[in-house]
Amino acid sequence: MNALEVTNGIYWVGAIDWNIRDFHGYSTEKGTTYNAYLALDEKTVLFDTVRHGFYRDLLHNIKRVTNPEKIDYIVVNHVELDHTGSLPKVIELVKPEKIFCSKMGKRNLLDHFHREDWPLEVVKSGDEISIGKKTITFLETKMLHWPDSMFSYIKEDRFLISSDAFGQHWATSERFADEVDDPELFRHAAKYYANILNHFSDRVQKLIETVTEMGLEFDMIAPDHGLIWRRNPARVIEAYDKWSKQEPGKKALIIYDTMWHSTEHMAKAVCSGLMQEGIPVNILNLHHTHRSDIMTEVLDAKALIFGSPTLNNGMLPSMADILTYIGGLRPANRIGAAFGSYGWSGEAVKKINAMLEEMKLEVVSPGVRAKYVPGHDELRPCVELGRQIGAAINAAV
Repeated sequence: MNALEVTNGIYWVGAIDWNIRDFHGYSTEKGTTYNAYLALDEKTVLFDTVRHGFYRDLLHNIKRVTNPEKIDYIVVNHVELDHTGSLPKVIELVKPEKIFCSKMGKRNLLDHFHREDWPLEVVKSGDEISIGKKTITFLETKMLHWPDSMFSYIKEDRFLISSDAFGQHWATSERFADEVDDPELFRHAAKYYANILNHFSDRVQKLIETVTEMGLEFDMIAPDHGLIWRRNPARVIEAYDKWSKQEPGKKALIIYDTMWHSTEHMAKAVCSGLMQEGIPVNILNLHHTHRSDIMTEVLDAKALIFGSPTLNNGMLPSMADILTYIGGLRPANRIGAAFGSYGWSGEAVKKINAMLEEMKLEVVSPGVRAKYVPGHDELRPCVELGRQIGAAINAAV
């Protein structure tokens, strides 16, 4: 893809990864982008680089705008290797006067690349540098989603480079959010938030407060992945405000795996009980649904109900995987419950409940177990579990 001027003297010079399908456990079925930005002024500044293997794409785009050797400064907003994998090659070519980063950014750059000779200069929230007619203001955003993360704000253009916040993993030929299908855009944005930033929801709330206190106003928000928010960028801030408050809606998820369909029959019975209480339900089979898509559904679900048969005196490995994954992303203000079939021991439900309690979900029932193949009568407790959870959702939402 070609370089593109996104606003006055600021260019997108990044790379598009059409082929990536897994991003350390996050399914990227439509690829992603590694966005980098180039600001031309009395000083020329490159904001972030791209993943190793995409250096040629970055260099090609920079050359369409200027001679790379004219770059004076590099800003590293985030040290993760999808943004710094090409950094050593860029530094070798450019030989920048300064490389700006946060305090933790300097530490992480040294830990990653072990180059004491790089001209690293630490900045903190509120620090400004003039590059001519433009001024860059830095805002530390620790743990969104690494301790080194920060934003760069060019106030004359009301242009925010937001690192890994407000992004999407989505490879497109378009560069702006207003050029694509709006529902699909927000599906990708929601998936990105749920799987990368939900763990840090309290910090997102504090960030929104800080931005308001600093009086920062945006005409554009330019993340390091996905599309640039050009028209009404407040929409994505409003979405982050909503998601980070962790106030789920009137919805239940039944997340299960099954061996010989007995637990599947139980899942359908639980669903029946929820429907009787007027609760929208989504049944998600772990054999067919990726963990990151399940986590996206969790974003607005009040009840998370997990079902697994017992295997080797425990739960199925797929169930342990999804519970560990969801637990690490810390959904709050949710109801939890468990069910499952068994043959002769039946520990799965008890062990699922223990993990739900560790996740600080409100466990509303000791759960339901059924031996071997449940018949009509054996499925009644599953229906009642669904109704019990449905009543709890109706009382809470």
